[in-house]
Amino acid sequence: MKKFTLIGAGLVGSLLSIYLSRRGHKVTMYERRPDLRTNRISAGRSINLALSDRGWRGLEKVGVDKDIRKVALPMKGRIMHGLDSSLSHQPYGKEGQAIYSVSRGGLNCVLMDLAEKEGVEIHYNERCTQVDMKKSAAHFENFTTGKMIEVTSDHIISTDGAFSAGRLQMQLNTDRFNYSQTYLEHGYKELTIPPNANGDFAMDPDALHIWPRGTFMLIALPNMDKSFTCTLFFPFEGEYSFNSLDTEEKMLAFFNRMFPDAVALMPTLKEDYFANPASSLAIVRCFPWSFEDKLLLIGDAAHAIVPFYGQGMNCGFEDCVVFDQLMEEHGDDWSKIFRHFERLRKPDGDAIADLALANFIEMRDKVGHPEFLLQKKIEARFSEKYPERWIPLYTMVTFSPDIRYSEALKRRTTTGKNHGGSDEYSRH
Repeated sequence: MKKFTLIGAGLVGSLLSIYLSRRGHKVTMYERRPDLRTNRISAGRSINLALSDRGWRGLEKVGVDKDIRKVALPMKGRIMHGLDSSLSHQPYGKEGQAIYSVSRGGLNCVLMDLAEKEGVEIHYNERCTQVDMKKSAAHFENFTTGKMIEVTSDHIISTDGAFSAGRLQMQLNTDRFNYSQTYLEHGYKELTIPPNANGDFAMDPDALHIWPRGTFMLIALPNMDKSFTCTLFFPFEGEYSFNSLDTEEKMLAFFNRMFPDAVALMPTLKEDYFANPASSLAIVRCFPWSFEDKLLLIGDAAHAIVPFYGQGMNCGFEDCVVFDQLMEEHGDDWSKIFRHFERLRKPDGDAIADLALANFIEMRDKVGHPEFLLQKKIEARFSEKYPERWIPLYTMVTFSPDIRYSEALKRRTTTGKNHGGSDEYSRH
């Protein structure tokens, strides 16, 4: 049995702690926020997420997938809203395939419950201030008491997201650490479409709704309470931007012109728009992800991406699956596990970052054009007839967990045979 310290008890940290505990290790997580289950606080910067096959695989392996399916809403395709309020539809995959809208906070709570049942200790209000990598010691400051503690363990895993304290320590204290952080000129703001007067969904709940407008877009995902969480992806600066829509009159005039059918369903638009912050979107790339066998980065701490493929959480959950399989393969050789993990997953982290950025252009612009929708119909029909020769890119990324992200990206620009998975990845 080894002693693990996990920095961060978010989605990836909670799931990974379960995998480690079931391997017989002693796991303690330190989370800078209060306990989500007893405090009404945000579970993160987005309210709901899109769960797809790679994420489901991670949940299935710890046996919580059935519980999550009870509170997840299937979205079988996209519904595009035109400027004239006309609607068009594009299925995501074949019959029976869907991505699922799930509450970030609800999913996090379920995973923390299971982690504690598996013997994981979770400490809250603890901010990581320093990591002594040579000693495998993490220092934390309690937000409530101000008390400082040092925690030593055999291994530290940093699962604390895009602004990771563990990654910062590697930047500051290791030689030849490659790091880049790229911000988009777009940010996002969350809005709400409540249930209608009858207490039902105001729009079709079986789809992800998109208002594509060229350089910006609005999307909406359904929630269990019959509401929709809407997200406006919008430039920070420019003629049409968060900076320019600085009065109620300007904002309402813009929304009525660009999203008329959505405005009719948003009675609290003014309040939501000016109360909710405009948050930034960043891509983080770095390498290496480990220091000896002392510290390892996983999830957004290693490869934060923008949300336009709905794969951030799914990629993080896939990290956990791969890490578990490497524990099975390499036993207690933790140096080999850490090195193999970073070499195996780095190309996939980079690939899904590129794919997600490219999909932003598709979602905000191309899905509004009839020619693009026709192209997708042709691709789907060809794939149905010749599955051994062609798999659509979206299917490879979203519904084909045996195909690596890096392999999907490679095939996007190649012709000929387009089937199967990587030999090495199929083992993991």
